[in-house]
This record gives sequence, structure tokens and C-alpha cells, in this order.
Amino acid sequence: MSDSGPASTPISALGEFGLIDRITRDFHTWQASTLYGVGDDAAVLDYGGELLTLVSTDLLLEGIHFDLMYTPLKHLGYKAVVVNLSDICAMNGRPTQITVSLGLSSRFPVEAVEEIYAGIRAACDAYQVDLVGGDTTSSKSGLLVSVTAIGQVAREKVTWRRGARPGDLVCITGDLGAAYLGLQLLEREKQVFLSQPDLQPDLEDQKYIVGRQLKPEARVDMIAEFARKELVPTAMIDISDGLASDLLHIAKASGTGVILEEANIPVHEESRLMAFRFQLDPTTCALSGGEDYELLFTVDPGDLEKVRFLPDTYIAGEITEASEGCYLHSAGGHRHLLRAQGWDHFNPEDQGKS
Repeated sequence: MSDSGPASTPISALGEFGLIDRITRDFHTWQASTLYGVGDDAAVLDYGGELLTLVSTDLLLEGIHFDLMYTPLKHLGYKAVVVNLSDICAMNGRPTQITVSLGLSSRFPVEAVEEIYAGIRAACDAYQVDLVGGDTTSSKSGLLVSVTAIGQVAREKVTWRRGARPGDLVCITGDLGAAYLGLQLLEREKQVFLSQPDLQPDLEDQKYIVGRQLKPEARVDMIAEFARKELVPTAMIDISDGLASDLLHIAKASGTGVILEEANIPVHEESRLMAFRFQLDPTTCALSGGEDYELLFTVDPGDLEKVRFLPDTYIAGEITEASEGCYLHSAGGHRHLLRAQGWDHFNPEDQGKS
């Protein structure tokens, strides 16, 4: 007998972004205020006036996005806010408010919830954003944290993923790969503890890379620098899934190619040394690691002088014609096809890694 039931497609066959494209393709916008919905780092709403409203939501699930064996609850609360504020920054906006929703299993006492909110409050104070609502509900198992961030951006300064043009410079803030390497170190110590509970964790005094994983920061400071320099990027995204994946998002949205210079990808010296200890390639960690929450942006070549004097900013490549493809120019002088190998929410091999 043949199975006459409906076709069943595993979500992993589409991946996160393929799934989003599929489930949202038939939606229409009904409100004139919806300037842009799904497809960028934040939705853009236009209620008139000089400022546009930005809205972004992220969902963090225990066992998928975080592991409570090595993630302090206060750090989790802080990080849950920051990853959403980073999306507002990616639109060249300033975050202003958040809402927070929690799903809690019975194993979490009141004191645990207070600890999560202590981290949320610390983030609100650090970034001067207001907690204005949310929801709390029970969960059958584990912990769920959902944060929605609201922000504002001047109408003429909103920056999309789709605005890059051939000839634009590719720029990166901060350094990349540290969060991934911090995760590898924490996972290593978790496995040691599971096999030998009497041993104390040995994080090798790697405060920098562990901090980049457990307590990232949103680059609100760079948005302020852009304003001071009167610089408006042509395209921008925050680096959450890995440099390669997020640069390809810009290229796809903009209909362009790109050439990325390996020698110009910023990697912290502590990250480089730890990568070697793990027998990993530092460039691979930067390209595919994710969770850096730095800003990846493009600028018109006419703004080169403005970019050169931006703090903590590196020029790492150039946008090209779509026909030229997307490539990494290695330090050895070879060209390699740029591939999206960052973290995928629906890839079984990635479950529990972040």
C-alpha cells in the first residue's frame, strides 16, 4: 500500500532562513505604517514624523541556545537583552525599550527568576533602555527567554541589508571568533566535569573569550560614532551566525558579489592562540563561529576617510558585481568560494552548540 498522506519535509532540509522565506512568502502587509516586515534585522514601522520605529524579537531556548551547566542566570538575562539590542543597531538605530517573556519549568524557584531579571536590569541600565512589558508562563521542561526590542532611527539614516553596491568597502567592528572559542572552552570543561565531577573547571584564565560568549555587548557605541562622523552605511547586519553567513546575507539582499580579504579579518590575539590550542584555524572560527554581535557594514568608497578614523573598525573587503561571485581571498593568495557554514537553528549537528 502506498502512503497517501501529505508530503513531509524536514525543517532541516530548508534551514532557518529557507523556512522563514517559505512560511512568510504569502503574507501581505495591510497597514500603511508597515514600511518593512520580515527579511532584515528588524521590522521598520512608519508612524509619520522624522523617526522610524524598529522592532526585533529573539527567542532563546535552554539546550539549544544556552546550557545552564556553565551559563549563570544573570549572564543569561543580560545576553538575552543584548542580542536583541544588537539587531536594532544593525539598522543604524538606537534601542529604547524592551519586553521580556519567560517560560519556566517547575525546577526554577523565585530566586532563579530574580537572578535572570538582575541580568536584564543590568543590561537595561547599561544601555539606558526601558523594560515596558512581557509575559510569564509555565513550561513543561526547561527555560525559554524571549525578548522584543524597540528602537528608533532617523528616516534618512535607516540602514538595510539590501543597500550594498559594487565598489563599496566591507567593514567590520571589533574582533571575531572569540565567542565561538569561549564556547569550545566551556564545552570542554563541561565534558571533563561530567566524567570527573571532583575536578574543578580550568578555564585557563581566558576571561576575554569566555566573556565574549557569556556576556556579549551590542555596538551601540558604534552607532553613536557613525552619527558623529556623519556616516551612513550603505548596508549593515550584526554578526550573529558567523562572518561568512552574514556577509552572504548582505550580498544576497543587495544582489551583489563580494571579495573578503582573509588578512584583514580582525581576530583577537587571545582568540588566535586559543584556536591553535584547539587545533582550529582562527579564520574558520571568525567566518563560521557566530555570536560575536559585532557590526558588519558597507560604505561608499567616498567615505573612506570617515571610516579610516573610526575606532575599532577594520576594512576587510569590497563589494563586487553579482557576476563575480562571493569569494575569500586567502592570506596565501588563493581565492576560495565563500560558504555559509555558520550556526543553523535547524541543523541537528548544531543543536545544543550555542
